[in-house]
Amino acid sequence: MKKKKIISLDYFPSFQEKDAFYEKITHEQDAPSIILTQFLLLFIFSFLYGVVMGIYNGWLQAVTAGFKVPILFILSMLICFPAFFMVQYILGSRLKFYSMLAIILTGLVLTSAIMLSFSPIVIFFLITSKNYDFLKLLHVAIIGFAGIFGMRTIVETLKFSCEKKNVYPKIGVKIFQFWIIILAFVGMQLAWSLRPFIGAKDLPYQFLRKQESNFYLAVLQSTGRLLNLLDQRGPIKQEQEKIDPQKKSEDVKRQDLKTQDAEEQKKEENVEKK
Repeated sequence: MKKKKIISLDYFPSFQEKDAFYEKITHEQDAPSIILTQFLLLFIFSFLYGVVMGIYNGWLQAVTAGFKVPILFILSMLICFPAFFMVQYILGSRLKFYSMLAIILTGLVLTSAIMLSFSPIVIFFLITSKNYDFLKLLHVAIIGFAGIFGMRTIVETLKFSCEKKNVYPKIGVKIFQFWIIILAFVGMQLAWSLRPFIGAKDLPYQFLRKQESNFYLAVLQSTGRLLNLLDQRGPIKQEQEKIDPQKKSEDVKRQDLKTQDAEEQKKEENVEKK
């Protein structure tokens, strides 16, 4: 009798021999072992990518980000999954709870694996470029790109359950596409609450930052600074200017002296004319 491996790539998402893979994922008897494998793979892939994210600001930030990325994925899924499962059940889905959870995890595992595959590119830019805003936008782009393939895997598995096994309603596939949008919004807001992942070198290490602004505004600001459209001083320099007002007061004094000199010259000219 063969022993089952705790971590097996047999349940790793693949677009080759899709039907055989989808059959494995939706097999109800193997669902608990599939879920355990998927959780472990998701943790390993996302942890390693998190380390690559945080290494920009040292090993402490790297380890912190390494744990934050798996937490981000798992919490986002746990927050959104109950509503998705309940709606699917109402629509007539005959997929069991464990099977549905295994399908969702499959997409997240593929997403994290693609993210990790971009690590050499991220490391290249870490070595050749120190631009914090560029690195933030690079990670946003990588996660978004990887997410497209992960969600596609889930959609294809649900279609298989609908067309080949007849245990999932067609309308459920359309509902899932709407659920993807909800998952994305929850994930982005949760990522903002769990920041920093990369960590600005000008700021001291922080496990979590104060809740201010939002994810979307931060992306726009980073894009603007990168394109030289916004204030180049940045938040750090602005704070320094607030702390050190002496420089500003000296500039005001110089301007006042120039104004006084100009007024005195005008008075002298008027006296000479008289």
